[in-house]
Amino acid sequence: MANLITLNGLKESTSTFTQSLLSLSINLGGLISGAFLAVYLDALSRAPWSLLLFPGILSIRGSIGGILSSRLGTALHLGTVEPNLLKNTKEYYLSLAAIVTITLFSCLILSVVSTFFGVLLLGMRISDLIDILGVTIVTMGLSIVLITPLTIGVSISAFKKGLDPDVMVYPVISTLADILVTFCYLTAVTRYFESSYGRYVTWTFDLLFVAAVAAILSKNFRERDYVKMMKEFSLSLMLVTLIVNVSGFSLNRIRETIGNRPKVFMVYPALIDTVGDVGSIVGSTATTKLALGLLTPSFSSIKGHASTVKAAWSASMLMFFVYSTLASIIYESFSGGYVHLSLQLLATNLMATPLIVAIVHFISIMTYKYGLDPDNFTVPIESSVADAVTTLCLLVALTLLP
Repeated sequence: MANLITLNGLKESTSTFTQSLLSLSINLGGLISGAFLAVYLDALSRAPWSLLLFPGILSIRGSIGGILSSRLGTALHLGTVEPNLLKNTKEYYLSLAAIVTITLFSCLILSVVSTFFGVLLLGMRISDLIDILGVTIVTMGLSIVLITPLTIGVSISAFKKGLDPDVMVYPVISTLADILVTFCYLTAVTRYFESSYGRYVTWTFDLLFVAAVAAILSKNFRERDYVKMMKEFSLSLMLVTLIVNVSGFSLNRIRETIGNRPKVFMVYPALIDTVGDVGSIVGSTATTKLALGLLTPSFSSIKGHASTVKAAWSASMLMFFVYSTLASIIYESFSGGYVHLSLQLLATNLMATPLIVAIVHFISIMTYKYGLDPDNFTVPIESSVADAVTTLCLLVALTLLP
């Protein structure tokens, strides 16, 4: 019997590692986002808030995408959402309505908080809030239009093929989202400052998006599940917006420390994606097991979740070495520089990943104990914390291993 349990555990770990590695390998696309960032670094100097806002845009977008993918994963397991793109349950449509509404509120809060810290620490003007709002809303609005159908499609496809949506969906979508969001953000910033026509197009889109959200609000504000999602995410959003500014200031500090080293900025989106995805895998599988009664709501239950943690962490370490290898090849610094960059990234992984795993498991347990929906808290907070922690750990690694 003991041998059978061990064999089943080994099969589960191997399956989780394989699926984790498969989903994390999509983060190679993060190198595309990083390449965009490295190329546009000079363009981002047009406004003092441009680089500050970038990690916040990625984090908030990741938080919202994480809510949708996590809720879909849990709902598909429980049967409260059908594996169909169009004809579906009421819960499915209310979730989509809440996601669109949350996106606009996220833009408003992120813009205000970023402006506050920018005025306080970077010498920005309060009037910069107008420009930040314009760029943030158009970037996030476009991301909803482009990324939401992809999230739903990948969730349904993974579920139908017998794969675990909790393991597969968010890592795949987060990377695709980062590429699209990075492109949208950099395009929005450059076009906004390029001409008055760019500002006109930006604000026209923004007003249309606000009108769409107003229509959704008027239709659904009496729906209990819709209101519940809005209230719960608003609580986590307040914390998230504070955390993402840590990422922004840390990224500014990295640029001050190392200058425009393209290799580091090229791998940066892939690093925060990968650590965030490990947290998402651990958090999403934990919330599903809690909902199914397969995991006890105590911090010590992380021992029963150890196989998932080890598999996802091992896959992430392998991917970090792949990133350093590809970045070194692309920038022709394979001799000497490759080993140095690999050590910096390994140190970043060893510092960031265990912190994220512990935080995610703690949040999952506490939200479940207090009767809150872990899908509305775990992934949003984990995503932003992962970005901040990874950025800080990268800064520490670059400082200690210059």
